[in-house]
This record gives sequence, structure tokens and C-alpha cells, in this order.
Amino acid sequence: MAANLNPGTRLLANGAPSTDVLAELLATPHPLVMGVVNVTPDSFSDGGRFLDPQAAIAQARRLAAEGADILDIGAESTRPYGGALPVPREEEHARLAPVLPAVAALGIPVSVDTLKADIAAWALDNGAAIVNDVWGLQGDPDMAGVVAAAGAPVIIMHNRHSADPVIDIIADVTAFFTRSLDIAARAGIARKNIVLDPGIGFGKTQEQSMRCIARLDAFRAFGLPLLVGASRKRFISTVSPSAPAERLGGSLAAHLLAVEHGARIVRVHDVAPTVQALAVAAAIGRAR
Repeated sequence: MAANLNPGTRLLANGAPSTDVLAELLATPHPLVMGVVNVTPDSFSDGGRFLDPQAAIAQARRLAAEGADILDIGAESTRPYGGALPVPREEEHARLAPVLPAVAALGIPVSVDTLKADIAAWALDNGAAIVNDVWGLQGDPDMAGVVAAAGAPVIIMHNRHSADPVIDIIADVTAFFTRSLDIAARAGIARKNIVLDPGIGFGKTQEQSMRCIARLDAFRAFGLPLLVGASRKRFISTVSPSAPAERLGGSLAAHLLAVEHGARIVRVHDVAPTVQALAVAAAIGRAR
């Protein structure tokens, strides 16, 4: 029976198929670690190291072995600081096609990081279990319908076309989430299938990114799981000047504080150090 299942479908203990992926993930007691696999030539963090399909699949295997709970695959760089080049859907599909089904076959839930509803639909049919939308259902008008039809979980991320240093960023994120949740409800997306992400680095000044982490508890009022992706982001360099690959310490600090303030999922490039840091922090907490 298992051989005929969609690769994104998991099995319950009794062998029956389950598509309630998010609920199963959130049932674990520890914060979830989402490992990033960028199948792009222009990622700010790894500069195309995994554009080759075999390199991407090998990286996914490595992150899985290091303890990733979810693997997030993207084939169009969204570069949070601007300068991202739009990718035609044919090219995005060509990058994903040899990678996503193979990664889904590893048995770990896969999220697809895409702006395009038709790419999301294809990915959900080919092993992805979650849609990660960096425009929070407010970009492609068909995205909410695709997610609803599949009954899939969706990560709603806050975004802006440009940073505005004057605005109250917490109020802006809150208003954005409210609009996105209204879109989700009208499309028929079950509330239990929604994760909120304040979008660290996206349409924010560096100070606003830090404020979103510091005030993460403000978004707990929605009653939904929160995801934070601070890995290697530029705000770290404003505190300690560094290149993206040199920001592990800052990434760990940001994610530990995010978890302390309510994050259930952290999206990272460096899975093993993050898993270790979270485990040690939890052990120290239990020793109080």
C-alpha cells in the first residue's frame, strides 16, 4: 500500500495513511527545525552551491541526518534584501523536478518555498506536504485556492515591497496576518493548517527584524504556531560585522530567543548546530 501513496503522505502507527502533517509535527515536544535547501544560483546564503540536482539531494540527505524535522526546498531566490531576479515558472519547475520527489522520498515532510500557485500545485502533487508562501497568500491570487484544494498546511509570511523605518512593524505584521487569515478563511483553508512567520529581513529595517523577534509574543494572540527564519540574515551583521557564512553564532542566538518567545519552528541553514543548541537550552531549562 505504501508504495502507492503520494510521497508527501505519512503513515500512522497502524499503517493507515495520514495527511495531517502539521498536527503530527507539532505534537513533538521540541521546537521543530526546518532545514533549507536552495536550488538556486543566487541565494544570499550559499550562492548556488546546490543548484546541481545531485548536490541539492545530497544536502537534503545531510540535513535530514543532522536532525531536520522539515526540509524547505526553494527554486527561486526571494533574497530578503532585494535584488532577486524573477524566475520563469518553466525554469523553477525544471530546477525542482529532479530534486523535490527524491527529497520527499527521504520520508521527512517537505515544504515548497514558492511564489507561484501553479508551482505549489505541482509540488503538492509530487511529494511536498507544506506550502511556504513568502507573500502570505497576498501575492498570487490563486495560491489560497491551491492550498485549500489540497488540504495542505501553509506558512503565511509577512512581507513588504520595501522597508519603512517609520512604521510600527509589530502593528504592520499584525495587520498583514489579519488580511492573510481572512483570505485563508474565504478560500476554505483550515485554521489548523496555518503557520505564521513574521518574515525576518523581508521589507524591514535591521532594527525592525530584531524587534519582530524581541516582540514575537505579540503574534501569539492569533493562537497559531509561529515560525522564525533568522538564519544568516543581515541584521546579525549590524551587531557583529560578518559575511552570511560567518553568522552561525548570531543565528543560534536569534533562534534560541525566538523559541523562548514562542516560536515552534525555526528555519535554518545549519541544522546540526541548531539541533544541539536547542537540546542544550532545553536541558538547562529542565535543570532549573
